[in-house]
Amino acid sequence: MVPLALALTAFGAPAALAHPHIFAQARLEVVANDKGQVSELRNVWRFDDMFSASVLLEFDHNSDAKLDAKELAEVGQTVLESLGEYNYYTTIFDNGKSVKLSKPDVIHADFKDGQLLLMFAAKPAQPIPLKGTFSIGIYDPTMYTAMDFPTDNDLVAVGDKFKSCKHKVVRPDPDEVIAQNQATLTSAFFNDPTGTNMSKLFATRIEFTC
Repeated sequence: MVPLALALTAFGAPAALAHPHIFAQARLEVVANDKGQVSELRNVWRFDDMFSASVLLEFDHNSDAKLDAKELAEVGQTVLESLGEYNYYTTIFDNGKSVKLSKPDVIHADFKDGQLLLMFAAKPAQPIPLKGTFSIGIYDPTMYTAMDFPTDNDLVAVGDKFKSCKHKVVRPDPDEVIAQNQATLTSAFFNDPTGTNMSKLFATRIEFTC
């Protein structure tokens, strides 16, 4: 069993970082406020059965084969403390400039139909006005966790101010990414993607033009 904090940050598994071992289906809502700024990113992540079972085993302290409210809160707090170094798997580019994600107030955990769900909302660390072009993607820079958006409708824009913008979902083709970036995607990247941060090239993202 791999502890949740270690699994989500890919510590303790350096030999296997080049391909995912955890799988999650994701949903992202990009929210705009009345000032015409991106005000919040709302995330829902649903994890695969095998990883969810390992979380149940790790955090079921009273051995009743379920996670109660206190145990679920511990799961959420563990993830909150673990993923800060990885910007909570969120990559934001505002007119070509990288923007950090502020630490969420809380990460809510739940367990439904044998699967772990994590839900949280967070704000960009600096205002992102709805001007020019910007993109938001969700990916694990270690490539240990595969974040999948089943349909384009799982990346959505929320708020009337987005009516003046166009947006599209981009799903990069891995073969094309590798072919276009052979000079930078060296063998070192596949052995240690944490050191190059190039896996953002493979991330599904939503792009806006305003």
